Amino acid sequence: MKIVKDYRDTKELRDSFNELAKKVFNLSFEEWYQNGFWKENYNPVSIVIEGKVVSNVSVNKCNMNYNGNILKLLQLGTVMTAPEYRGNGYVRILMDEIMKEYEGKVDGIYLYANDSVLDFYPKFGFVTKPEFQYSKHVINTATDVTENIPMETSEDWVKMVDIIKTRPQCGNMTMNGNEGLFMFYLSQFMKENVYYVNSIDTYVVAEVDGDTLMLHAIFGEASIDDVITSFGSNISNVILFFTPIDKAGYEEKKVDEEDTTFFVKGKAFEILGDYKFMLPAITHA
Repeated sequence: MKIVKDYRDTKELRDSFNELAKKVFNLSFEEWYQNGFWKENYNPVSIVIEGKVVSNVSVNKCNMNYNGNILKLLQLGTVMTAPEYRGNGYVRILMDEIMKEYEGKVDGIYLYANDSVLDFYPKFGFVTKPEFQYSKHVINTATDVTENIPMETSEDWVKMVDIIKTRPQCGNMTMNGNEGLFMFYLSQFMKENVYYVNSIDTYVVAEVDGDTLMLHAIFGEASIDDVITSFGSNISNVILFFTPIDKAGYEEKKVDEEDTTFFVKGKAFEILGDYKFMLPAITHA
């Protein structure tokens, strides 16, 4: 048994990691890797036995811009153990390794845990913290002027990465310096969810479900209200999947997601105190 890190370019181990992820989560990271977006920000920390990845906790660098200040954060995810190796304390070993390497060197660490492990993470100093989502009803008489931007080719993706890097993001808790995590979604599961609004020169990641607009990210100088207006008169409900700078006019609701609990530790979350926020959903790893 050995702990292995930084192996994304080692095909045998990457294949084994993907095999385990597919078995546990029905998820593969191979397309993300082949598309060129699995960078050093996402680092599996794994137990390897006889050349096979049998347990893993991944470290994802997710620095957040809060009130113009960068909070150096780590998100832990892809926590998994092969069924035949469970009960050996491997995740505890990996958590000890990660805490030893990163604790005190970042502003905070966070993760989203399922209900079966709620007693586990407090052993490492994590505490639960609520997240809050913001929504509102709108009356809009404008015409829809959005243009759906395809995310099908490498040229589309390169352009989107440049947009993410160079344009300001709307919100008060926005991810910085991890374009690869955005592209995990935008080059795969959310290819059809990127829009451009020429009149306000703004790119938007959004879902439209009937009269409901679900906003995931805004790249540009436009206000949220300008973006909402651009989607036209069919929209009467808006749900934000990030934290607005100005919360006036929004209904505030504690997030209650089934089988998901938000755990945090570190000075960043002490600084945030009672501030009611949601980390952008599109940055969940």
